[in-house]
Amino acid sequence: MASLCIDVLFRVAGKRALVTGGGRGIGKMIAKGLVANGARVAIASRDEKVLAAAVQEINGDSNDSGGSCYAIPANLSTRAGCEQLAADYAAAGESRCDILVNNSGVSWGEPLERESGKLNWGWDRVLDLNVKAPFYLTRAMLSLLRHPSGSAEDVTDLARVINIGSIAGVLPQDVPTHAYDVSKAAIHHLTKKLSADLARPQAAGQRGVSVNAIALGFVPTKMSKGLEAWGADEKVLSASVPLGRCGTEMDVAGAVLYLASPAGSWLTGAIIPIDGGATGARLIPVMPE
Repeated sequence: MASLCIDVLFRVAGKRALVTGGGRGIGKMIAKGLVANGARVAIASRDEKVLAAAVQEINGDSNDSGGSCYAIPANLSTRAGCEQLAADYAAAGESRCDILVNNSGVSWGEPLERESGKLNWGWDRVLDLNVKAPFYLTRAMLSLLRHPSGSAEDVTDLARVINIGSIAGVLPQDVPTHAYDVSKAAIHHLTKKLSADLARPQAAGQRGVSVNAIALGFVPTKMSKGLEAWGADEKVLSASVPLGRCGTEMDVAGAVLYLASPAGSWLTGAIIPIDGGATGARLIPVMPE
């Protein structure tokens, strides 16, 4: 029965994690949840000042959990930048990565007919960071992910790749965020593709890797605030959610803890909607005769 205790089921203490985009927003929520439960977490992004502030906040909130946070500056907009982050993570003294959270992302949108001159820039920027970076970084981290942390007999000792998707990748948004919506649909499909590739060890002494995605709904962040330009503020968004509210850091961290812990060890290739019912609690309208 001990293995069914919550302290065992959802244990991430001692795990090694890398969270991209961990300096603010969703990434910081995830890092806080992991550190608060005893994990050692590297957070990465381009803005060193934001990273430094996040590390101070996260470590200050850890409540003597045994977890810790540190920063690795990185630019993930290119393959070279992703590979450099993997090298810098190893150079920080990490021999393995138990949890890789591909969270870095950006949004951009403009009406289809607008001629702003930013069309190529916007699409390339979004797809480079939202789709290419998770692929390149996961690939660059494979040797660290496959390095076991426990015994070969421990069936829960899988490395975890957790991709941060969106309900916009399930149902298109009613705003002109074409590139963002497409990028999140792509990351959902990439999740399934990678899960098939990485589930089983490739050689003796290695471990398998599970790959899952969280399709997040409306969680107030600096990025989601951009929707206000199209008339979708937090009040409007909350009203569109069946459970009547936007998401919180508890909702985000809880989902990641499940996927990262023994409780989630028999799950791979899944796209889990954490959205208050925005995509699931829908009924086909019955038309009157």
